[in-house]
Amino acid sequence: MLHPNGRAVGGTELNWCREVVSGTGIAVLAIHSSLDPNMHIARLKNALHDLHTSHPILGSRLHYNPTSNTYSFVTTPSPSVQINRFSHAATSRILECDRKISPLHLVLEHELNQNAWTSSATSTKTDVVFASVYALPGANGCVLVLCLHAAACDRTTAVSLLRELLTLMAVEEEGRIEITVNKGEMSLAIEDLVRRGMAKKTIWARGVDMLSYSVSSLRLTNLKFIDAKSQRSMVFRTGPGCKARGIKLCGALAAAGLMATHSSKSRSDHQKKKYGVVTLTDCRSILEPPLLDHHFGFYHTAILNTHTIKGGEKLWELAKKTYTTFTNYKSSGRHLSDMADLNFLMCRAMENPSLTPSSSLRTCLLSVFEDTVVDESNDEQNRVGIEDYMGCASGHGIGSSIAVFDTVRDGRLDCVCVYPSPLHSREQMQELVDKMKCILVDAGNNMVDETNI
Repeated sequence: MLHPNGRAVGGTELNWCREVVSGTGIAVLAIHSSLDPNMHIARLKNALHDLHTSHPILGSRLHYNPTSNTYSFVTTPSPSVQINRFSHAATSRILECDRKISPLHLVLEHELNQNAWTSSATSTKTDVVFASVYALPGANGCVLVLCLHAAACDRTTAVSLLRELLTLMAVEEEGRIEITVNKGEMSLAIEDLVRRGMAKKTIWARGVDMLSYSVSSLRLTNLKFIDAKSQRSMVFRTGPGCKARGIKLCGALAAAGLMATHSSKSRSDHQKKKYGVVTLTDCRSILEPPLLDHHFGFYHTAILNTHTIKGGEKLWELAKKTYTTFTNYKSSGRHLSDMADLNFLMCRAMENPSLTPSSSLRTCLLSVFEDTVVDESNDEQNRVGIEDYMGCASGHGIGSSIAVFDTVRDGRLDCVCVYPSPLHSREQMQELVDKMKCILVDAGNNMVDETNI
């Protein structure tokens, strides 16, 4: 029986509830502020309280019913806000590393590997968001971190959450602004908002499509596994210096990843291989009723396309091809009609980990987002002392070999690339990311009319 102040999770949300136990689906927002951490605790607590009130899914708890093996979101009238605090000494231990990367980067990696939902399959109640403040050594300020369950947070939610959080923290007078976009009501699951007929499919067609997905996955070429025994989440950050030019970057990023992977295998130009690319697309605008970006939850669908690479391709030609394939698939509504099929197959993979190599299903070579996040520095960021921020999600047990979270920040492309380590080694992925960066930079420097995809 459902709690009167909640709802059952949908099919996609249920997948995330099952996947997060293995570490897939932990979304992390990390913000580096130059201000003293003590100045942020009260502000952060008040801001989170306002966000929990305005977006009930953030203040809800996931209730697990072991009898029916089901999950539900349950809201409370006064959601509690707890913030984990890390002292200078505790943060210093996390920052002990011989790699020349920023404290923000190291804290983000640390949080990706701290799975608060490890025991969620046996726990009857669990929060969907956790907050932490890391005091940085010296006078370097602090890192604010929000760790979120993917069932309640897709990329659009994370972006809107970050902007609302900074706005609330920047406001000096309590109660000066109020966020009432969804009027304190929790939106339904994506499956309950799909327009009638868009997800309809005959039993025969569904069976054929599921068989096609299963067989096709066996023919895909994936990166070699190096070590499958230890924790699996590491991050690269790269900014190739490309300017946004009014094009869909997902096509260029996918093409660069395909070219870099194929060239790293030292194959001849005539040896063709198939690779998988997953493009995640936000469905809010086509649901019934349509949702705004400020309707928090998970409303993305995944579109899996396969591409044959023989070597010698030009970036912009391949980018146009990959993007056209994606848009054709989306135009036919397959991202909605295939949603149940993919969820079913993912559940079966989780229930039978021994059937996948090293109990780690690589769904594709890489995953990208259809729409790039565009962000410009503003007064709210300056008032909270924002120096930098990063956001991404983990993919430990099931996911792509490399997931690209791209942002055009102040006119420059900034990518956070996540991969499961040591399933793939740092050296292996560093080589791949460096090649992707070179391909993008070279193509940008030699851009011609045909790049207008």
